[in-house]
Amino acid sequence: MIAGMAISFPSRPALLALFFAVSAALAPQCALAQAGATCVSGGSTEQTNACAVQAFQQADTDNNILYGDVMRILSAHERPALRRDQNDWIRQRAATCKKQQAAHEAQPDWTRRYHECLVAEIGKRRQELMVWLHEGPPPQALQKP
Repeated sequence: MIAGMAISFPSRPALLALFFAVSAALAPQCALAQAGATCVSGGSTEQTNACAVQAFQQADTDNNILYGDVMRILSAHERPALRRDQNDWIRQRAATCKKQQAAHEAQPDWTRRYHECLVAEIGKRRQELMVWLHEGPPPQALQKP
């Protein structure tokens, strides 16, 4: 109490709500800076690398949303199969793109090449997830341990 005045502090839930609101408002700006605020299509190598990273981040986000949608649609006994399939795919996509771009790793445009490969792999995965969404799991997915 200060000179007869009671000081009131916000409740813990109110502080948490404020924290999350501020975090959500700042998140897009942080992501933009990390993804390459300098993205200029057809620009310098650094600028086109930044564009490729941004394109990858958008494709990856879209893929994660689709994956979540498919998980919600599947029955409880089908979900582990999709989870295994997704984890296998994530490992495979990185290995595939690293292998495909290994000869260019020392080049300044390696970042662009690598992320463009990842975007292409995500496009293929989208088609696979659409099959899961519309037809259910492929038979071989349910047979894996």
